[in-house]
Amino acid sequence: MSKKSVAEIIVDTLVAAGVKRVFGVVGDSLNGITDDIRSRDNIEFIAVRHEEGGAFAAGAEAHLTGDLAVCAGSCGPGNTHLINGLFDCHRSRVPVLALAAQIPSVEIGTGYFQETHPERLFRECSHYCELISTPEQAVRTIESAVAAALGQRGVAVVVLPGDVAYLEAEAPKVLLPTLGRRSTLRPSDADIRQAAQVLNNGRKVTILAGIGCAGAHSELLQVAELLQAPVVHALRGKEHLEPNNPFDVGLSGLLGMPAGYHALMDADTLLMLGTDFPYRQFYPEDARVVQVDVRPENIGRRTRVEIGLVGDVADTLRQLLQYLVSHPDSSHLEAAQERHRDDDAHLAELATGDAGDTSLHPQHVARLLDELAAENAIFTCDVGTPTIWAGRYLHMNGQRRLLGSFVHGSMANAVSQAYGAALSDPGRQVIAMCGDGGLAMLLSELLTIRQHKIPVKIIVFNNSALSFVELEMKAAGILEYGTELDNPDFGAVAEAAGLKGFRVSDPANLESVLRQALAHDGPALVDAVVKRQELSMPPSIEPKQAKGFGLYALKALMNGKGSELLELAKTNLFR
Repeated sequence: MSKKSVAEIIVDTLVAAGVKRVFGVVGDSLNGITDDIRSRDNIEFIAVRHEEGGAFAAGAEAHLTGDLAVCAGSCGPGNTHLINGLFDCHRSRVPVLALAAQIPSVEIGTGYFQETHPERLFRECSHYCELISTPEQAVRTIESAVAAALGQRGVAVVVLPGDVAYLEAEAPKVLLPTLGRRSTLRPSDADIRQAAQVLNNGRKVTILAGIGCAGAHSELLQVAELLQAPVVHALRGKEHLEPNNPFDVGLSGLLGMPAGYHALMDADTLLMLGTDFPYRQFYPEDARVVQVDVRPENIGRRTRVEIGLVGDVADTLRQLLQYLVSHPDSSHLEAAQERHRDDDAHLAELATGDAGDTSLHPQHVARLLDELAAENAIFTCDVGTPTIWAGRYLHMNGQRRLLGSFVHGSMANAVSQAYGAALSDPGRQVIAMCGDGGLAMLLSELLTIRQHKIPVKIIVFNNSALSFVELEMKAAGILEYGTELDNPDFGAVAEAAGLKGFRVSDPANLESVLRQALAHDGPALVDAVVKRQELSMPPSIEPKQAKGFGLYALKALMNGKGSELLELAKTNLFR
């Protein structure tokens, strides 16, 4: 058994785990790692301009492939920049390993230049976070970190002082357990029979389904048909549940439409499948609830649950199908489907524009993107209104993918996730639907795209505001403050950064510009000037929201903002 440096041991293990690239920013405390990567042809270091972008990119790769992805940061500020992206990865349950370099080992605890304690800092956003303080720890630590990230589907962090990376230890052949496929977790037969009894007795059964239904499409359709149950999908489940699903009636929640909302609220029985949908006000109050989830801690934490089944969704549904009986009454399903058709017609009406107008309806941009994008396109979207338009207008077909910061809810995720996705699947079309605030927050990552010539397409919904925050303020009866953004021409900024840049505000030119951008052989950005006062109302308006909006209108008039109210009315009422 030969000796190798700690850096060699770590990189050997990453390569054995199938890692193709490491996202990060170089620094002297990372030199041992980056120098070892430099000498190899089976792994590369992707130099990003901000470590947070690198963490988002690694998360996108892990989400799409299901395999381990890696990011790295040098000591102190270098690895603290990773933390927001790692929180997103961890809460999205994707396997990411972070290499957090540390100051020289003899200086730890002295208040040395750039000193932090990553093993404490990253504890909350990881399953595993340990310091390699001696070379003899290296093999077990890096192998344990890989196993934790893959086995528990989340973040693992290895903290490595720069000097320890060069020290040597005995290095046996890398041996990693097979962790790519989960063992099947099944509920007991007695619990299955009890759940089936509840579902069979329901008159109006609705299914609320999430990302845990990945791989369970066939079983879901069989259960929905037997129960004559509309299927409401959570946002993270959209790409898995929407394709070829006649029972799907869309989203509920703040991003949803009336069909999904009423399908839930009208139900007397609710079957929750692989979802941790967090908004309690969108659950029916008196329904009997059966919940299936592979994680027992999710059972009953959003709404009261009568029967909890801890198990894999596909396998649990296969067991349930043995005991379910066909429901004779389809009126609940048909009512939900009719509402869903009305929702689609209403969304289509909103997604237009008049030639000569000075700005675009964002729905028009989203609809055309959906129509023009490739059948197997990967979409990423920023939080806020881009997520709304993606959720409502993008159609998933079993080939397309949709990524976002759907649990952590971070700004500035879309561009970095887009280049992470593009590097993991070269040649596939990747489209980032960005907010102007999100793009600006990590504007540096345009230079990452330029440097590595990554052919992503970036569509900026530019309304010169943090518009979702403004909507929240209006609903609460508060005059917007601190939300206005004095933006440049992002198309010109893109050109200056070395991307192909476009700017469009006239609806007559929108389709042509989008076609040019999507066809461009390289990275491109479209600055789409959209209407600031576009409302994206939730499917149900609570009395306090109506009261808040009325209070906002009164305050706006009293503060000399009558023109804003007029623009709000023109944008949303006179269409």
